[in-house]
Amino acid sequence: MDLSLPPTVTDRAFDRLAEINEHVEVSQALRIAVEGGGCSGFQYEIKLENGPNNDDLILEKNGQLVLIDKVSLPFLENAVIDYTQELIGARFVIENPNATSSCGCGISFSI
Repeated sequence: MDLSLPPTVTDRAFDRLAEINEHVEVSQALRIAVEGGGCSGFQYEIKLENGPNNDDLILEKNGQLVLIDKVSLPFLENAVIDYTQELIGARFVIENPNATSSCGCGISFSI
């Protein structure tokens, strides 16, 4: 799979990451990864990390970093990384046009 268009990150997601980093001594980057498993075949792993690995795609705005490893990139082609606040809670979400189905929670998907 060739990566034609990398994922994008919304201003809202970058703003939330900046809010998180206001309260820590060492700024954290947001890591987005795709792993096997979950109820639909693949699942997203979204976590904070200290910094990038050598082969990461780095998406940056105003000093805030979103990191994606090269193995996950093909699964996230043209995806949008966003932050949402709903009645059920606030979280980072991924709108992935490559997913043919997903579970109700939006954490796992199939291609």
